[in-house]
Order: sequence, then structure tokens, then C-alpha cells
Amino acid sequence: MTRATFLLQDYLTDSASRLPDKTALVCDGERLDYRELEARSSALAHALVERGVTRGDRVVVFAENTAETVIAFWAVLKANAVVSIVNPQTKLDKLVYLLDDCRARALISEAHLARVVADAARRTTHVSAIIMAGTLDDGVRARIAGLPVTSWAEATSGDHAPPRRRCIDLDLASIIYTSGSTGEPKGVMLTHRNMLAACASIREYLRLAEDDVILGALPLAFDYGLYQMIMAFAQGARLVLERSFAFPAQVLKTVVEERVTGFPGVPTMFAQLAGMKSLRDHDFSAIRYVTNTAAALPVKHITMLRNLFPHARIYSMYGLTECKRCTYLPPEDLARKPESVGIAIPNTELWLVDELDRRLGPGQVGQLVIRGATVMRGYWEKPELTAEKLRPGPLPGEQVLYTGDLCRLDEEGYLYFVGRMDDIIKSRGEKVAPKEVEAAIVDIPGVREAAVIGVLDDLLGQAIKAFVALDPASPLDAQAIQQECRARLESFKVPKYVELVSELPKGLTGKIQKTGLT
Repeated sequence: MTRATFLLQDYLTDSASRLPDKTALVCDGERLDYRELEARSSALAHALVERGVTRGDRVVVFAENTAETVIAFWAVLKANAVVSIVNPQTKLDKLVYLLDDCRARALISEAHLARVVADAARRTTHVSAIIMAGTLDDGVRARIAGLPVTSWAEATSGDHAPPRRRCIDLDLASIIYTSGSTGEPKGVMLTHRNMLAACASIREYLRLAEDDVILGALPLAFDYGLYQMIMAFAQGARLVLERSFAFPAQVLKTVVEERVTGFPGVPTMFAQLAGMKSLRDHDFSAIRYVTNTAAALPVKHITMLRNLFPHARIYSMYGLTECKRCTYLPPEDLARKPESVGIAIPNTELWLVDELDRRLGPGQVGQLVIRGATVMRGYWEKPELTAEKLRPGPLPGEQVLYTGDLCRLDEEGYLYFVGRMDDIIKSRGEKVAPKEVEAAIVDIPGVREAAVIGVLDDLLGQAIKAFVALDPASPLDAQAIQQECRARLESFKVPKYVELVSELPKGLTGKIQKTGLT
């Protein structure tokens, strides 16, 4: 197939051309082949264009992990527009903010979300088309009365070739909203070239194959979850899409039945696995690789994964939405460098700088800088925040990403994550990285998860406070945890306060959220 420019949606089109009858997606008991996904997404793309969506317009997909969300993602790209998937748990006020912020021309959602969709649509002046999947019963129709709503069945009917392509690879493909630890959501602008580069690099080091069967239990609104779907279809593999990991026993049953070969997860998922007693009853022999990102895996979870998946390659990875992925730890290095997040991904460079922007050597802690084709275009209509992150690089005219993450490199060039620059606790005149204290606490037998923050203290400036979730049968108390910390950490890093909790607060991606901890 000859094209002037290869775009992200060409992954799906090419796989549909090569493997039309192969099952591409398994979701909610439905099995869709590549031909069906290509046809339905092309039809939906036409529906968007007919309803006024033009090149560069933003389309928000407010939906769960469903076949409709997958189809909508590719359809928006085929319509020459910019796709932004928003988690369906997002509250009304935030949804309105997102719709207004990116001035979304269209909104794709589901009938069971009709209340929040209708209320949001009536509070924004930008949305001129709504496409809604699911059953539009009398209650739903009453909610959406007077709004420009088209049913999913109508929008995806007919036999259509993709609309005329008008984009080049420098055009935006997606806006992924990230809140970080504080402040209003920021829209990370990613071009087709950004996302193609990220996919090519990750596919290379993961050694993806056409016969892979990849688990998709992470939210598609989370870039880590979204890229599982993109890479599966780029490879011509099969995606097994789950709505969430809320019921791990059921997900694992599906993993076994579908002979899943790729298991992407985050630390909270692996903590759940560690607490399950029936894991040995499952046949995981088909799994070829396991990946982790969002936060570095505790060593005890690495040990658990190696025992559970003895034939799998286990990848510890690190990244951020602003450049998708920074590093990966080659599986063969896992045993000798278990605390490292690895080396730069292919086609990417990294280095560390101090407060004066001077490059640092091995063993020194500094801010991580990323140079490569995956680095975002910037934050949507936030030039000041963009200027803080994107700064001039080594070559004239280029920009590199200042991540805001503190890291160190060892003598062999392997990276170790220390903490966020804005998370560092200053106690007794010393700088303490919460990540180091959390890692020490999680390493204590009987601890499931931990989160560490700094709290105001008249004597210390900031005192260290740890919130700890224990395994159900753990006999530990706060004093025992402090005692264990004294054996593992310097005295100024030992938490002054330890609070036992049943669960730690999680964000929509399953990542521990500290903003509500005091």
C-alpha cells in the first residue's frame, strides 16, 4: 500500500488488509475480526465528518473499556480529527472542564452515562454532535431530549471507505489529559509521529509477535492501557479487553482461556495478585512477557512474578505521559539490578542535570531530561507550563523534555528513580525521597502497600508520615513498622508517624493518590 505519509490509523488498516479474518478483539463475550473493526471504524468516521467534524477538531470519547471505545478511537483518527479518551468515572464538573478546554466538536459515549453526558453537553457550547452506544430507552431519550444525539447503530451502519485523509504525521493524533499531583488537568498533545515512534520503540524491545494475545485490563483512558490496544493492532495480534481489574479472579480465568501471552500491569494489580491464594491453580504457561510501569515494582513483587510466571520475560519500565516511555530494564538484568528502571528505550537519549542545568555523572541525583521523537508537542493551550517542560536541546531548534523527576545513573548507565522534584520532603535539614521510604516499608513482610508524605512540624520543618495497608493476616502495628524502618533506613528517614489504613486512595488508573492524605 503506497501512501505519502504513514499515520497512526494505518496500523489498523494494514492489519485488516493482511489479516481480515483474524480475531483482533475479544471483549464482553464478543469477538471482532480485523475486517469488522476496519469497516465499523470507517463508517463511524463518515458519521463524524457528516456531523461537521473536520481536520484538527477534537473528539472526546467518554466511555469504558468496550469494543465501541476501540472503534471510536480509530474512527476519530480516520476523520482527520484528534481523539481524547476520558475515563467514565470522571465527574460532571471535570468533564465539562475537559470539553471546554479542548473545545470538543463531538462527544462519543454510552447510554448508561446519559445523565452526566446530557448535563455536560448542556453546559458547554462547543459540542455539536453526540454519538451514543447502548440502548436508548425512554429514560435515556428523556435525558438527551433536545441534544444532537445519534445512535451508535445509525452512526456505524453502511459500507464506507475511510474518509479522504488530510493529515500529515505532524498533526495531532491525541490529547491525553493528566492531572499530576496538583493543579487542573493538562492536555498532553501527541502527534501521529510521537505515537508511531513510541509504538515502534516499545514493540522492538518487547519483541511483540503476530501471534501475541495481549491483556487489556488497564483503562484505555490511561496511556499505558491505550498503547496496549494500539500495539496489538499494529502487530496484527489479538487484544483481550477487560473493563477493569476489579475482579482479578475473573480476569485471570479469561487470561487462561484465551491463552494470553502478554500481561501488562501496574504495582497495584500485582499487589492484588500477591494476596491471592489460588494463583497456583491457574495455567499461565502461555504468558511470554509481563510489563510494569506507573511506579517501580517492589523487589518482593518481582520475586512473586518470577515465581508465578517462570517462563516469562519480566520488564520493569518507567515513563510519563509527556513522552510515553523513558526506560525499560532488559529482563536479563532483572536479577542483578532489581531496583533499576533500566536503560533508555530505542531511539531515545536521556541524561541528568542539576539546578544550574549542568550534566551530572554516575551516582549523582538530578532531574531527568529526555530527548527523542516521543516527546510531546506541549500542553494544550498552556504555553507557560509547556515552557517549563520543553526547553532547548543540544541541536539548534530542537526541544527536549525536562521531566521534573529526580533520578540517578549507575556506572553502567542504568537509571534509578528517586522521586518527583515536588514530592521531596525536607526533614531535619535533609532531603528525603518518599519513594525510598515507601520501598523500605513495602519490603517488610506483611505490608501490602504504602504511601509517604511530609507533614508540617515545628521542630523538623517537615515530619515523615507513612500510610500503610497490611495483608489481612499481618500482625504488624505502627510501632513494629517504625522498628523495621530503623533497621532499613537512616534515622532521619524513619517515619515519625505511621497510620494503618485498610486501603490507600487510588486514581482512575490504579495509581496511589496522595493528594487526599494528611
